[in-house]
Order: sequence, then structure tokens, then C-alpha cells
Amino acid sequence: MSARGIAGCSLKKAKWGKGIVEWIEGDTAYLSVVFSWDFDAAYSRAVMLRHMGYQVRVGGPGVFVMGQRLAGVAEVGGSIPDTVIRHNPMATFASRGCDVGCWFCIVPAMEGRTFTLIPDFQPRPILCDNNLSALPGEYQDHIIDRYQRAGVPLLDANSGFEPQTFDDEVYARWRRLNRGPWRFAYDELKEGEDVRRVLRMLKDLPASKKRVYVLIGNEQPLLCLYRIHQVIAWGGEPHVQPVMKLNARQKQPWVRKDLGWTAQSLRDMARWANRWIWRKAFFREYRP
Repeated sequence: MSARGIAGCSLKKAKWGKGIVEWIEGDTAYLSVVFSWDFDAAYSRAVMLRHMGYQVRVGGPGVFVMGQRLAGVAEVGGSIPDTVIRHNPMATFASRGCDVGCWFCIVPAMEGRTFTLIPDFQPRPILCDNNLSALPGEYQDHIIDRYQRAGVPLLDANSGFEPQTFDDEVYARWRRLNRGPWRFAYDELKEGEDVRRVLRMLKDLPASKKRVYVLIGNEQPLLCLYRIHQVIAWGGEPHVQPVMKLNARQKQPWVRKDLGWTAQSLRDMARWANRWIWRKAFFREYRP
């Protein structure tokens, strides 16, 4: 798929990597890579562009961990304006970073554990900030005010809110603007009380409006299954995500055999949850 970028620059989402966007400005070719499993495709493309005579610059989370392998082929990293809208014209960031520091997440390493605020951000229907509820209250108000002044609807707070910092004040603030589902993560059993508290706050909303991302594969299977059932019992809708290594070269989950997992059991639990089979049968009854 191709389109025209700003100032007449070519822009395309590469067919050889769905998480890669390529564009050319003058004598420089840019590649933005979202997923680590697109690294090999991005590397091959960078080599080709270099042989075509372009200076090549590559960035994004997909190359952050393995960027040193591009030495001699491309410049890696740095800030490139409007990269997000090249991937999705509907998306924007009002801040970068996250103060939680989850070990399985690339955000703390790539963007830092302190927030970088972007007060002059452009409001768009999809807001991708990593942790909206942990931002300073006055800055949350700034984001909401900017959306309302621009007349842009917030259809999806894509990366959502942190249960630990989501309280009545945060809910009252964002319910004025958020038209999409309320998104949270339930990554480890120790977060259970906060997740339950948040879902109690949202009890009057339908389950489809309470999307809880449940990480599996990082704890023993029965504990992960227990967290899924907790979300269902508390009135939320679980969306299961198997844990992946930050440098995964293939789109495959990290199989923690030491915790009792197999590749098949990870697939089965994710499919059972994400295809809403839990509405009809217990996991022990599920047969792929």
C-alpha cells in the first residue's frame, strides 16, 4: 500500500514486513520498524537501499534491542518527526515513557521511566500513550482540553491506564472524553486487588467496554488461568497475550518450560480466551 507523505515524500507500508514503514526524503531513506520479528526484513531492505545510494536511517522498537547489527549499513535511532502517523494517520502520542518499569516491556528501556510530555501534540482519534493515569493530573487535563478544543473524538486510548494509579479522579476526568473501551493490563497475580478495584469502579459498563490484557506464560499455567477467570468474574473482558522476548526474531511466544508451559498450551489458552470460548466451556474442556 502506498500513499504520499508530507512535502511530496514517498511513503509506503512495506509488503515485506507489515510492521515496517518506509519513506524517502531527498537522499535519505527511513525505515520505522515496530516488531522485532520484522528485523531481518528491515535489515535486508536497509542493505538494498544502501546499495541504491541512499543514506539509510532505521528506528523503532523492532530494532531497539538489535540495532547494533545494523552497524555499517544504517544509522540507528534518533527522533524522526511524525513517525507515528506514517504507521497510522489516526494515532498520536501526548507523552512518552512509563514509570512502572515492567521487565517484559520495551518502553522503559526505549523511552525511559520518567515521562516526556509533548504538550503541543496533535489530537487524533487514537491516543497511544503508555500510561495515561500516571501522568500529572494537570497534564491529563491539558490533554483532554486540547482534544475538546480541537473537536476530535477520542475513540481509543490504545495503551490504556494503569490499575495502580486509576482512581475516581482519573475516571471522572477521562469519562468525559473516552468513547472507546477502558483498557488495563493484568500482568501478575500481585496486581489483582488493583484490577478488581478498577473493575468495581466500572461495574455499570458492559464487559466489552472493560478490556483487560492478561499476560500469560510469565507465571505458572494455573495462576495465569486464575487471573483470566478473575477478570471474567469481576465483569471484565479478558484479552490474553502470551509473553514474548524483546528480541524475538519470529512471531512466537516465549515458552517457559521451567514454569510448566508448552507452545501448544500457550496457543490453547490464548485461543480459548480471545475467541470467547470461555462463554461456552471451561478451559479444561477446550479441544482445539
